[in-house]
Amino acid sequence: MIQTWGNDLLKVLMIRKEDDGETGSTFKSSASYNYFMLTDAQFNKIVQVLPILLKAGPDLTREFREKTYFSRIPAGKDVFVEGDEAEAIALLLSGSVRVYKIGESGREITLYHFGNGESCILTANAILSRRSFPAIATVESEAEAVMIPADVFRDWIKRFDLWRDFIFKLLYDRLSTMMAIIDEVVFQRMDKRVAAYLITRKKTGKAITVTHQEIASELGSSREVISRILGDFAERGLVESGRGTIEIADMNALKSLGEM
Repeated sequence: MIQTWGNDLLKVLMIRKEDDGETGSTFKSSASYNYFMLTDAQFNKIVQVLPILLKAGPDLTREFREKTYFSRIPAGKDVFVEGDEAEAIALLLSGSVRVYKIGESGREITLYHFGNGESCILTANAILSRRSFPAIATVESEAEAVMIPADVFRDWIKRFDLWRDFIFKLLYDRLSTMMAIIDEVVFQRMDKRVAAYLITRKKTGKAITVTHQEIASELGSSREVISRILGDFAERGLVESGRGTIEIADMNALKSLGEM
């Protein structure tokens, strides 16, 4: 049975807060919320990632410290699965989360990733519209987050212009990203998308650690299609493939293909 924050873990959740060895815990239920105020160290860390808080008035600052909580999320954890009730929204302080859909055929397509200082617009939409979460959100690398309960999130949208503008900017930025993905899926050839993906993933002096299935899941294709494209790239001298790794052999040619 899959447990997610959006479902079981937020209905009865023990939150462990750590700061230089100091720990505490409380239980959070869907019926009533109990909060620990953020420690000074935790709040200062959040401000570094979310400088918007430097502009916040005293009421928002006080409520942020009183009504949010700090949490760590292990890699591989499903934050939400499709159909979950969104009982809180996470603002990431570190790590990354992948949001994706699975079609009837079993194929996956990535909608977007979010990381430091960002949040999930589908969670925000689910909270504001009081609807269930429409996709799957999985932690890619161990993350730290400040969690804001749904009722608090809705209240701040109504009461604080600064918070509302911040959230709407996140919505605009992420919707722009999703529109670009739709453009790629509908109008661009898959070989061009694979080339662009490899260029994005490339780190100086390092092979790209990724499987054909992971690329397929990211781009909404099948492993067989990706393998065929990478085989063609290898024959043309663009890449060299190993087990779970891909090395770009001709970056200029790959860039030319990705920009066609």
